[in-house]
This record gives sequence, C-alpha cells and structure tokens, in this order.
Amino acid sequence: MAARKSTAKSNVSADELKTYYREMLLIRRFEEKAGQLYGMGLIGGFCHLYIGQEAVVVGLEAAAEEGDKRITSYRDHGHMLACGMEPGGVMAELTGREGGLSKGKGGSMHMFSKEKHFYGGHGIVGAQVPLGAGLAFADKYKGNGRVTFTYFGDGAANQGQVYETYNMAQLWELPVVFVIENNQYAMGTSVQRSTKSPSLWERGAAYGIAGEAVDGMNVLTVKEAGERAVAHCRAGKGPYILEVNTYRYRGHSMSDPAKYRTREEVQKMRSERDPIEQVRDMLLTGKHASEDDLKAIDKEIKDIVNQAADFSKESPEPALEELWTDIYA
Repeated sequence: MAARKSTAKSNVSADELKTYYREMLLIRRFEEKAGQLYGMGLIGGFCHLYIGQEAVVVGLEAAAEEGDKRITSYRDHGHMLACGMEPGGVMAELTGREGGLSKGKGGSMHMFSKEKHFYGGHGIVGAQVPLGAGLAFADKYKGNGRVTFTYFGDGAANQGQVYETYNMAQLWELPVVFVIENNQYAMGTSVQRSTKSPSLWERGAAYGIAGEAVDGMNVLTVKEAGERAVAHCRAGKGPYILEVNTYRYRGHSMSDPAKYRTREEVQKMRSERDPIEQVRDMLLTGKHASEDDLKAIDKEIKDIVNQAADFSKESPEPALEELWTDIYA
C-alpha cells in the first residue's frame, strides 16, 4: 500500500472554489470570534480552536453525500459548521445558552445534530473511534450505502482502542473512513517525540486496511483523497485510513501558551501553506474572482459570525429544570 501524495489540482468549477473559500473562511472567522468570547469570559470550560485545519473538513465534506455520518474529538466546531449546523446554534452552545444545539448542556466538546448526522465531539481521547465504527456497522446492517467519517488526531492514534477498532472494522468490512488529523502536536508533544512510526496511516497495514497520506493544507487534494476513500467504502471493500497532514496555528486549547514550538515555525506555515490563502490565490490568478468579490465574501462571513455571537449572548441560560431532561434515551 504505497502512500499517494497527490498535489494535483482537481477539476473544479469557479463556483466550487468559491464555496470552499466561503466554508473555510466561515470556520476561520467563527473560531476567531469564539476565541474572543472565551477571552471575555462568555465561553467557559475548554475551547479547542480549529484555525489552520479548515481544509480537512471542507475537503472531506465535499466528498460526502447526504446521509453520510461524522463523529470527531473535542476540536469540533469546524466539523459542525462544515456539515451545515447553524453558526448561531453552535455559538450559543459554546456560551451554554438555551438556543444552543444541545440546549446549552453540551458546550464546546459535546454537541450533536441528528438532522446533520453529526454524532458529536467527544472529550475522551480516542473514544469516538469505536463509536464511529458502530455507526458504520449500523449502516452496513441496513445496507443503505452510507459512509461514516471518524476523525481523530495524531495523539489519539496511539490509543489502544483505535487498533481494536481497526481489527473489527476490517474483519466486518465496515464502511468507515478513519481520518487522522495529524496537526503535528498532541497537546504539547510533537509527533516526532511520540511515535517511532514514520507514518500513522500505515499502521492499518497490520489489519489489511488500505489508506494514504494527504496534504491537509490543500482543500482540493483532501477532496480527491476523500472521493477515493468513500468510493472504496461504498464498494463494500471495508474501511479506509486517511492521514491528513495539517497544522493548528493556535495552542492545543485556549489555556495553552504553546511554548513547545517557535513563532517562526507557525509563521512559516501561515505564510507559505495557509489553506484559505491557497484558494484565494487560485480564485485571483484564475480570474474567477476579484479582490472586491473576496472582500464582499469576507464581509458577509463576518456579518454571519457577528450575528451568531449576538444570538449566543442574547439567548437565555437554560432553566434549572433542564438538569433533569435528556438523562436517559
């Protein structure tokens, strides 16, 4: 199983490029605003931002079909927005308000949307991986042709339950795409210090699982790899592993000063490989959009995010009686 490291630019229309630009920009601006609200004390608990990793979910959602499922870890706001969950409902959940998508009771790490087939962020490292295989098992049982995207990070890739899940998923030929979002740092530990494996996706070889490494800073490359992965799963060939090499610009969470890497390292990634800037350059050089067009998109996105922030502040806190609801299914 040789790794594909495609850098090809897919055949995409100008409208598709603009859509990817908008979706990535929405995640970036939303996360910047969430960081501000956290600093103001309006978001409590943990808050893990997705800034820098936007191409991963936007590219993979472009390869998904209606009814496909997704489940992820606690760095989850980008996944929610990419699958179409309302920005206002997401932000209100972050601030613990009644208008949140889990009625203000799930917060940053634990909100869900059955309508959008989003089965949660999960606070326990790696815990979502067997759950993702379970979702795929249900789809295989029903024979509905659906695929589950199960996201986890390079840190979670060292958890034992991941490999138990690999074994069962391949044994039962489950339609699950295991997406390793390798952002190079598990909390404060670089991937070079935490594993001897030259790559993470190749660990699936022990179970006979196909996979590849992907440039996670290029939305088109991610989309291409996602299409290969879902085609493999829908054809009944079992699971597929995508190791999507990406990078987070901020700390692990809002409380992380990120002293374990240099500012120069972060700045180099931002200036040379930013996923949004790459698409912006394609739109401008291909004459698919003007600077004014892109400014208008940015203004529209900022308005959406500001409205979401306003909604999250104005929505009332949940009533005390809500403590006793949704405890049992």
